[in-house]
Parts: sequence; structure tokens; C-alpha cells
Amino acid sequence: MLIIRRRRGESIVIGEDIEIEILETSPTQVKLGISAPKDVTVLRSEIRVTRDVNRTASSQAANPETLNLLVEQLRESTPEPAAVVSPDEIKSDIP
Repeated sequence: MLIIRRRRGESIVIGEDIEIEILETSPTQVKLGISAPKDVTVLRSEIRVTRDVNRTASSQAANPETLNLLVEQLRESTPEPAAVVSPDEIKSDIP
């Protein structure tokens, strides 16, 4: 990993086509501007992780055996619904 210090207005160049400019800084955040060709995907890491998890889940859900197994596990882990009691059935010890 390259660690480099930059100030507002300075930039970093990656390859020939990608430039990252420091737009704004505060004690807790850095605002970056990224210039890249349209064919280069630029994502925040948490978005990439979410996308990868969703792809994995959708490919597994497409398998009927996996889907049936998930449904069975859900049924086994779901508690029985509580009985519904009407107000007339409630007995109170308060006079």
C-alpha cells in the first residue's frame, strides 16, 4: 500500500487516465474528486461488498434446492405465533 500525504488542491495520478484530487479536508473527512474514463468503474468499498453479496445471494437463490433448504430453515427457526386473547378472557385481581 502506498501512503502519501496531499493537501487540498493537490492530486494523485494513477496510470495515464485516472486522477484523484483532494477537494476538501476536515478533521474527520476528506472529500475526493475522481476523474476516470467512463469504462473504469469507481465504487466506494462498502458498495462493492454489498454488490458482491447480492450477486452471491441471487445466484444461490436461483438454485431451487438451496431455496427449499432456506425455507425449511426459516420455518424451523420461526417461533409459533402467540395466542390471541380477547379482553373478556383476561381476569384481573384488581377489584
